[in-house]
Order: sequence, then C-alpha cells, then structure tokens
Amino acid sequence: MAPAIAHLETYRSVDYHTGGEPFRIVTELPVTVEGADVPAKRVFAMQSPEIERIRQILCHEPRGHADMYGGFVVEPDDEGAHLGVLFWHKDGFSTACGHGTIALGTWAIESGLVAADPSGVTDVVIDVPSGRVTARVHTDAQEQVTGVDFINVPSYVLASDVPVETSRGELRVDVTFGGAIYAQLDAASAGLSVEPGAVDEIIALGREIKWLLNDTEYAKHPLDDRLSGIYGTIVFERLSDAPAGAAQDTEAGEASREAVPAGGTHPAALRPHQRNAAVFADGELDRSPCGSGTSARVATLTAAGVLGEGQELLHSSIVGSQFTAVVLERTTVAGRDAVIPRVTGTAHRTGEHVFTVDPCDELVPGFVLR
Repeated sequence: MAPAIAHLETYRSVDYHTGGEPFRIVTELPVTVEGADVPAKRVFAMQSPEIERIRQILCHEPRGHADMYGGFVVEPDDEGAHLGVLFWHKDGFSTACGHGTIALGTWAIESGLVAADPSGVTDVVIDVPSGRVTARVHTDAQEQVTGVDFINVPSYVLASDVPVETSRGELRVDVTFGGAIYAQLDAASAGLSVEPGAVDEIIALGREIKWLLNDTEYAKHPLDDRLSGIYGTIVFERLSDAPAGAAQDTEAGEASREAVPAGGTHPAALRPHQRNAAVFADGELDRSPCGSGTSARVATLTAAGVLGEGQELLHSSIVGSQFTAVVLERTTVAGRDAVIPRVTGTAHRTGEHVFTVDPCDELVPGFVLR
C-alpha cells in the first residue's frame, strides 16, 4: 500500500459546460467569504490572499487552463434567492456570467438543491455581483433538464460608434452593459471572420481594444463603480437571417452576410443571426456565445432598431454552439433606455473532481502561459 501524503489539501467541484465553455462549481471553501451582499463578497474575495490562492489552484494549470471558468457558491443577499455566486476566471473575479448562470440553474435542479416544479418550469434565483438574475429551468416529464432561460439584469448602451486607434488602424465599437461592460466590434471592419482559424488574431485584437478603453469614460458604470471597466471585447459577424424558431447552420463556409442594412429592422418572420467571439479578462476566449455578452448585443441591436419587438436573436459561438435571445421587457437605468434580456441555452455535466495539493509541490498554486 502506498504511503498517505500528510496534510493533503483537497477541493471538490462539479464541472459543467455551457455551449462548450467550462464552468467549475465549488460549494465548499475552507475560509469564510465575508460581505453583506454578493457584490461586497466579490470585493472581499479579490482582496483575500487565501481565496485568491484557491482560485488560482482551481483555475490555473495543471488543474485548469488559461480559458478555465468557474464559481464559488456563497450565501445569497437574502431569502429571495436560492444562492449567490462569485464568478472567476484566470485573471480574477468577474461581475457577471450568463453561461455560468445557465450551468448553475441546471446544477441546482440536477443536484436537488432546488426541487423541479411539476409544471416543467422552475425559477432558480441567483445573486451575482451585478445584481439578481434568474435561471428559468425547463424540465421534461422525467424531470430531466431540457434548457435554461437566463434572465439578466437590465442591459443598456453606454456609448455608440466609439473610435479606437488600434494596430489595425481606427476601428469603431459600441460599448454596452449586460451585467459586465463589453466593447463590440464588427469583425469585417477589421478584416476578420469569426472562425477557429482566426483565433489568435481575434484574441490579440480583443485584448488590445479592452485595454485601450478600460480606463476611459466609456467604461464607467453610471451607478456602481465596482462594475466599471471593459470586461471583454465581442468580435461579431452578421450571418444570413434565420426563420423564426429554426436553428441555423453555423459553418463559416455556409454562412452569408445578412442583407439588412445597419439600423434596418428584420422582417417579423426572420430573426437576425450573428456569430461572435467574446474575448474577456486578459485574453480568454469564450467557447459559448457568451450569456452576458449576448445580453449586451441584444441591448445594442434593440437600440439600433435591428432587433424588433419580440424578435429573437440567434447567436452562435466560434465553435458552433448557439443561444437564442429576446427582450422580455423595457425599462430605464440612470436615464438610459434599457432592456431585460432572456438568453436561452443548455448546460451539461462533464465530471466531478477531487483536486489535491501536495505540500511538496513547488508549482502550487499553478501557472498560466497566456
């Protein structure tokens, strides 16, 4: 029998993917996350060397990778929510995560944390750093999860047609809040196409735009400075319109530019179809269509008149996975027109893990190469 390793440090997780993007769920931590609400807990976590070390252990190599994503489940703000969560990535703690919310909703039903409603629709209410969101989980007669609607916080445009001097010349972006703040760039304007072969160029340009805008007035949240800063850059391309309610082939070779001009409204029988690559944090690439990023795109397209009343956006990712999104209602935030987006997708369990930390391991808490 092999000798036991003394004082072995362990962490448990349940892992999911949403549209190809990983989400590592951690429900137990050896340290208390302090704070009166989830936004305050996020600030505490960012300032805690112990929590930061755990994030690195679970996210960085050799237990994770540069594009890993996850969340620490914490207490909600009050009894009106089922749980709270602190989202994390390779560079720190984010303010929002739609793909993670979809995964958490699925996990809450599959784990029994929240009982599935016999009607087949169960609301899992989650407090996140940007506010209170809902994962509306759909189940079949056997209580198997068939899909999740991510109902987000109000989303709205902060600035339109912002000029940015980049290594590819002057480019123009829209800046929109969808739980996190995103710059959005039309790929064609930079001579790019959103396809796997262009990943390196997309990451480099997305990263460049983020840091050029991050400390500017365009990236300032109007109500809560903890939400300020460009979280990511969405590089998007317009594809052929899709019939309402139908899926669409996302292979680059079979997609065509939509004929609707900028600012033009799509016919009610069609829905705009776009493919995007969301480059967030410092060069992470979302494999899913990005839930909070999709919310930002819905707000931007609605403000531009491209997305009509009750009309769905079909949003594809760089790996071909899809979300659909629609405006549930309109509102205002700090004098700005805003929308409440509903983003629909699916999440699937990929495994359960017990991670160990050898006290003699010189590479703890880990490393990243990008």
